[in-house]
Amino acid sequence: MNMPTADALVSWSGGKDSCLALWRAQQSGMRIARLITALDESGQRARSHGVPPALLQAQADALGVPLAFYSASWQQYEEKFIATLRTAHDDGIRNAVFGDIDLQAHRDWEEKVCATAGLQACLPLWDQPRQLLVEEFLTLGFKAVVVCVNGNYLSEDFCGREFDAAFLADLPANVDACGENGEFHTFVYDGPAFAQAVPFRRDCISHYQSPPELGSTVFYFQELLTSS
Repeated sequence: MNMPTADALVSWSGGKDSCLALWRAQQSGMRIARLITALDESGQRARSHGVPPALLQAQADALGVPLAFYSASWQQYEEKFIATLRTAHDDGIRNAVFGDIDLQAHRDWEEKVCATAGLQACLPLWDQPRQLLVEEFLTLGFKAVVVCVNGNYLSEDFCGREFDAAFLADLPANVDACGENGEFHTFVYDGPAFAQAVPFRRDCISHYQSPPELGSTVFYFQELLTSS
């Protein structure tokens, strides 16, 4: 895949797709100059995956890439995201890497906000077979834990498991191996892009129910703690 070689940022969730996108971008010759991660309004956890900032920072340290946080509600998300991209542009970054695979609406939004900030959206995983991406991730030696599960698709006992062949074998037929439809999210703690494994320990499983206007969906979160 031909990709630009100028400095790039990665829209970083801490999960497997953004990690594999970062790895592919690096292998193509890109220099990853920054990770950016959205936190919730409290600043206590990642907006999408629920991981605490300290562990995301530990990931960035192991990757050897600076990490920039910004806090945003879902209503403010686009505005804050564009502002973060513009700051990166002012610092000389011209490309933004995303881990999306084949959801066109996501790509359309990413290209729109990047164009607004003067950046080019780069999607290294785009239009690749989902199962092959999972196999590549595991074959490369990346390791991840499942940190969020959508209760509409999976039961609580899937939360907190290692993302590995056994986990994939246990997924119901209607659940995508990449979780691309929002069925689950992961936290990557080791692999070829990391100088060392990210130390962490599992705490309790917490529950969150979305408001009625968002479907009253129950989500299960594996709470993670830093561990030295």
